[in-house]
Amino acid sequence: MGQASDIPTRELSRRGDLALVLGSARGREKHMRTKLALLIGITGLAVAGWSASSRAHHAFAAEFDADKPVTFKGVITKMEWVNPHTWLHVDVKNPDGTVVNWAIEAGTPNVLFRRGFTKDSLLPGTEIVVDGYQSKDGSHRANGRDLTFPDGRKLFLGSSGTGAPYELTPGDAGKTN
Repeated sequence: MGQASDIPTRELSRRGDLALVLGSARGREKHMRTKLALLIGITGLAVAGWSASSRAHHAFAAEFDADKPVTFKGVITKMEWVNPHTWLHVDVKNPDGTVVNWAIEAGTPNVLFRRGFTKDSLLPGTEIVVDGYQSKDGSHRANGRDLTFPDGRKLFLGSSGTGAPYELTPGDAGKTN
């Protein structure tokens, strides 16, 4: 084969074009692989995020027992305005004088705001009465149904669409007419 100087300029031009074509094809292939890897990574993160949020948001029956109604008087110690459910922490004094902190699950912050709650209406130190349903594991957690203030105002705590009992108040659960 001859030296580059022996090859006509037209042929060198074709070889150069071929090198450009091959080089750009390899570049496009590498670019497509990068895009594919990025797409797979984003899809994986989206699926992981979706599965985590689906585990976080649950049906009433998965965690709480409709046959274990609870009613207690207590003092708010903390209110967590977080999604997908707000959490109200309440110190409850037992008959023997010991104090137990209960965590009460309620609806979403947006739903509670629409029902008349404000961040100032549930401040630490506020005395309340809570009606709800205890967790299946027997811990000091409950799904709240109603919250009553000392002045008699009552607010609904529950979230709709969870499967929580809504036709009976906790004190009426299990009663027949």
